[in-house]
Amino acid sequence: MKTWPITPLLVLGLAVAGLPHRAGGADVRAVPGSVKKVFQLTGDFDRPANQPTANQTGKRAGVMATDLGSSFDTGDRTYFLFGDTIGRPGSRDCLAWTSSTDPQKIRLEFHLDENGKWLPLTVPGIGQGGFEIPSYGVAIGDALYVVFTTDHTKQKTMGRSVLAVSRDQGRTFSRLYDLSRDKFINVALWKEGPWLYVFGSGDYRASSVCLARVKQEDIERKDAIRYFAGLDKQGQPTWSPSEAQAVPLFHHPVVGELSVAFCRPLERFVMLYNSSLPFGIVMRSAERPWGPWSEKALLFDPVRDQGYGHFIHQPPGLNGPGDTFHDPRRRLQPGGPYGPYLINRYTSGTADRCRVYFTLSTWNPYQVVLMQADLKRTGPNDRMPPIVADPKKLIPRETQ
Repeated sequence: MKTWPITPLLVLGLAVAGLPHRAGGADVRAVPGSVKKVFQLTGDFDRPANQPTANQTGKRAGVMATDLGSSFDTGDRTYFLFGDTIGRPGSRDCLAWTSSTDPQKIRLEFHLDENGKWLPLTVPGIGQGGFEIPSYGVAIGDALYVVFTTDHTKQKTMGRSVLAVSRDQGRTFSRLYDLSRDKFINVALWKEGPWLYVFGSGDYRASSVCLARVKQEDIERKDAIRYFAGLDKQGQPTWSPSEAQAVPLFHHPVVGELSVAFCRPLERFVMLYNSSLPFGIVMRSAERPWGPWSEKALLFDPVRDQGYGHFIHQPPGLNGPGDTFHDPRRRLQPGGPYGPYLINRYTSGTADRCRVYFTLSTWNPYQVVLMQADLKRTGPNDRMPPIVADPKKLIPRETQ
């Protein structure tokens, strides 16, 4: 088991990108009190709720505990990519899917071996131990493409990302090319028009987010990727063939895991990522992939939104007496929220307000939960309240 909570992301002046215009003039923020846990998605028993889970992933597929859970859609399936998973020897990653159209009734399915255990995600030729995980995926045509992190060392967490492809619905994968050793180690992927947009973070939990794009039909060619290099004098995005020319979308060098989705009811891109300052899950929004992105807003505060002591373990002495639902032999190890991955299929609502769902890892218990949040648009004069860091609310997490 890992020693800290890891693993674990258009209008181009119309004709340039060939995409419809989005209305402007508003940011997005959460409706107060709407961010909450729906249910525990993985494992067999939800200790905080003191009840069995609906999915029973341990009994059904040997998935006893896991983290992450980034997702992508294809046809009637939503695929989930889980990180270092307990239930097989070593740190083995896991793929699952659901065909449920109701987020309250997600049933995870797995590719199983002859012993009834999940088939680990395996890419020949790369390391896939702890901290080496499937970051994000996308379906293009009949193939599934997944970005994996690898080359974890004591000196550098997640040193390289690799693009791999499966042509048998995720049973087996083959390596295509190294995606990045710099600014696109953890990624979020989004298809829009003919393009695949790649949002990436570099140094783990110590970098801001950069952007790249590639024509979907050219995804298997690394030389077809172009990196966002800033705006020109007319305010239009410029694209470079060099990753070194990629510029951050905003300055907040704390990003590791991230997700991005276009919230069609609100006509805004929404980005989620875990943050150390402010501590919790940060949300930003933008009209276009390259921004301008809104100021950071704390979507999920693990204290304010009843995480600690409710479904994230709070040891005794840290902001209270502690709770009793920790993992075995981990009573003194605090949990922490990370891996906020939007599930695009379940977004619903109107132009004024919509509901989104996302997976969230809690570290202790080492499981993935389903979360929901109601978002609304704010007018140009309705500014988000500033974030004030409160050291008393920053419950420390484990370090290496």
